[in-house]
Amino acid sequence: MPNLPFRGWLTFKAEADGVIAGRILNRLTQIPGVPSLWLRYPFGSVETRVRYGIFDRAHYAYCVYAAADLAKRLGLNSISAIELGVAGGRGLLALERIAKTVGDSLGIRIHVTGFDSGQGMPAATDYRDLPYVWGKGFYRMDVAKLKAELSPDTELILGDLKDTIPSWIPKGSIGFVAFDLDYYSSTKTAFGLFENDDSSTRLPRTYCYFDDLIWPEHACHSEYTGELCAINEFNREHDDKKLSPIHMFRHYRARQQAWNDQIYVLHDFKHPLYCKNITLSSEKHSQLPL
Repeated sequence: MPNLPFRGWLTFKAEADGVIAGRILNRLTQIPGVPSLWLRYPFGSVETRVRYGIFDRAHYAYCVYAAADLAKRLGLNSISAIELGVAGGRGLLALERIAKTVGDSLGIRIHVTGFDSGQGMPAATDYRDLPYVWGKGFYRMDVAKLKAELSPDTELILGDLKDTIPSWIPKGSIGFVAFDLDYYSSTKTAFGLFENDDSSTRLPRTYCYFDDLIWPEHACHSEYTGELCAINEFNREHDDKKLSPIHMFRHYRARQQAWNDQIYVLHDFKHPLYCKNITLSSEKHSQLPL
């Protein structure tokens, strides 16, 4: 037993117990069927379930939780979570549920908004839209059916992104954006969300998920087409804002999954809160004593 004061011993024991529990969960979640069983019968803290990906759309859960946690550390009380490309609406309904769960856990109000044409995909503009994969009319929405399912607090904004993005005012700082627009051209237009001169409309680091980076295989995704092309052009065009994947992110995860490589962060370097220190104040997080 370490030679520690009683309070120190309790802290040491709690941390040791946490490490042991973490190792057990790491082993258990590698067993086929265990994660889906945990999803069916959710238990444990929201933070733990996010860490192990025990959510319908675990990528949404991670980004919403990370954004809400950042907002809380910055002293903010609300954020906006956005899905671009709603299609049938299953993703937006999942985002609603996640926002409620995470918001209740962290004490942050999370406003949910979905953007879509309501008419399916437009015609491709050129080769960068991968017209050999997607086309006009793909992923139409049953607007009335979806509206009947959505919470009254959720915004569903229908129309051409060229018109809806510039005129939209978020109810909370944008903390998470899911890009599921398939096309290069639509994704490039949607980046208008990050062009508002009022930095309070977004967090200094906005979590993003890009759906169309790895599927389908015959898309042969590359930096010259699709979402990757839009991301690269955005970065070339902006000195003070950059979209970047979280370096080695999958190695932080308790369970590595394909979506780990689809998480990016918009870094807004000139945001007045970008450099605000958000590290927890305890010595555990700021000191390394002998």
